[in-house]
Amino acid sequence: MFKNISRSALALAVILIIFALISGCSALSLPEPQMVTASKILDVNNQTITTLFKENRVRVSINQIPDVTQKAFIAIEDTRFYKHFGLDPVRIIGAAWTDIKAGKLVEGGSTITQQTVKNLYLSGEKTFGRKFIEAWLAIQLESKYTKKEILEMYLNQIYFGHGAYGIETAAQLYFDKPASKLDLAESAMLAGLPKAPNTYSPFQNWEGAKNRQNITLKQMADAGFISSEEAEKARREKLVLKSSDDAGVRKAPYFVNEIIKYFTEHHENGAAMLFSEGLTVYTTLDLNMQKAAENSFDNGLAHHSSSLEGALVAIDPTNGYIKAMVGGRDFSRSKFNRAVQAHRQPGSAFKPFLYTAAIERGYTQGSTLMCEPAKFSLGNGRTYKPTDYGTNPYHYRPFTLREALAKSDNVLAVKLANEIGPEAIVEYAKKMGITSNLRPYLSLALGTSEITPLELTSAYGTLASGGIKNEPLLVLKIVDKNGQVLEENTPQPQRVISRTTAFLVTDMLTSVLQPGGTAGSVSSIVARTAAGKTGTTQNYRDAWFVGYTPSLVAGVYIGHDDPSKSVGSTGGSIAAPIWANFVAQALKNSAATDFTVPPDIIRVNICADSGLLATQNSPKNFNASFVSGTEPTEYCSLHPDVDWYSDWYNELSPNDITPAPDDNFSNPVPDDFSGFRQRFRDWFFRR
Repeated sequence: MFKNISRSALALAVILIIFALISGCSALSLPEPQMVTASKILDVNNQTITTLFKENRVRVSINQIPDVTQKAFIAIEDTRFYKHFGLDPVRIIGAAWTDIKAGKLVEGGSTITQQTVKNLYLSGEKTFGRKFIEAWLAIQLESKYTKKEILEMYLNQIYFGHGAYGIETAAQLYFDKPASKLDLAESAMLAGLPKAPNTYSPFQNWEGAKNRQNITLKQMADAGFISSEEAEKARREKLVLKSSDDAGVRKAPYFVNEIIKYFTEHHENGAAMLFSEGLTVYTTLDLNMQKAAENSFDNGLAHHSSSLEGALVAIDPTNGYIKAMVGGRDFSRSKFNRAVQAHRQPGSAFKPFLYTAAIERGYTQGSTLMCEPAKFSLGNGRTYKPTDYGTNPYHYRPFTLREALAKSDNVLAVKLANEIGPEAIVEYAKKMGITSNLRPYLSLALGTSEITPLELTSAYGTLASGGIKNEPLLVLKIVDKNGQVLEENTPQPQRVISRTTAFLVTDMLTSVLQPGGTAGSVSSIVARTAAGKTGTTQNYRDAWFVGYTPSLVAGVYIGHDDPSKSVGSTGGSIAAPIWANFVAQALKNSAATDFTVPPDIIRVNICADSGLLATQNSPKNFNASFVSGTEPTEYCSLHPDVDWYSDWYNELSPNDITPAPDDNFSNPVPDDFSGFRQRFRDWFFRR
């Protein structure tokens, strides 16, 4: 196979060389570059979020670009740049051999000249015809321009991420200096970006950017461009990044950055398409909700340390549309999008998945468990002993599942997880939308596996929508400048839990926002039916609140980027108010609605201590929901009703008790006192 491919590659190179010779290698007329047109990003109401374009480029001559910078790009992209005629048969054969060994396409054979041609004249489609035209134009470009001129075009053309095109703009964006002042270490890092600008952006992925820098430095040393000592010195150099706004990004910057990332991941040369081809991108964002999200988030953290960060993301649970996204306090200071990139423990905000799994396995809102010390074996002599939040580690009383979730009791959560198995929690969390890796330990019930705000919010949306999961959507439609639809996305709803289970868990979560719940203090702000759950991790490192109405689900995460630092507040005291203020603003023009009650649901008043039907003497009782046929039918035996006079009258013979006239049994007079005394004794001890 290798011989055949090698011969094919050589044959193609020979054909192209002959073609070039026949054409005289003269400066044949090249096609005009494609017209650069700004692209529009629209929200769900067709309001313009922003426009993206390629004019954030400052062209510089090759003489203004340091020699070490030129060599960095040549080393990583096309080491034989000065030795080929626009195509590199040696590289083509080497790439083919690498692909054969790997069994897939892992290495390209394009030269800097070919990349320049592709960026200037061609689309990103992958066809043999396009590759042939690219090769033909590369030879023409080499015949018309010098190597230095081609390298100048290339360095001024390529994309470096965050809307920056060309080496000058990249130098200013990342290092706050002109390209002429770049040193070896900076040049090597920039040279590593064009392969995948968003993936290797030092703003978003410092380790990835450093790895790419090291690869570039090694290849420069291997090529003899620098010494190994110079390479090592550059590796150790401390680089100081400048954080600055992306060109053209004014509204919803974290969301727009996700759109750019979406294009780079889903379309070849996607960023170039977005910044040059006059596209219209219809998104799911609602600018009015976005403004409400930014205001609520900023106001909620206004009096806290500037290092305290967080995220807010809102989704329409009926279709998965991402309606608002805040990835941090200041995009110009940090482009790290915590809504989609921050993997943190959610604490008790993870408990709804436990309770969903339990309800699906036959537990009810009235099922009871005792809050008392419990020890669980972890194997190898290790044990796990959960405790509750606060100064009292145990309540030493029974809890119904409804009250346990409302008060976020940890001991009962672990007991319940032990009964149904942590694997069941993983199963339902995954069904409902959690995509991160979950560790199937008992402590998972308390949210010890790291997840992102976006996936947690999306998974809560499955409850809000009555058990139907919708994947989160960013982009609805992409239309080119000629009106042709290039891409269109629609919701793909999938039922993953029953409608009754979703309602029963939602009904329990409404208790969290009622008096006695962990977020009861914000119910007056929301002023409509809502469900949700707080989350606070160990030592107050992270604070969460995720909640929803029938039409909107939103998650708020608060924490420091340095995980060793503490927020110092619970989810109920810092995250829940931000959520409540956002929901109040976002839905202020929408009529309040209740969650739809499935037809097989009934409501009964139960005792909080026993989970049985409440009596007049039950000290704590509440209205609970059950699937018809699963509701309790017996009255609470811990707090029985006692109606002394009616019981006396009904159970003791009327012949033994004669009421005094007109005193309503207030002065009973026994006719036969001895018989009455015996029957009274029997009646009393039966009680």
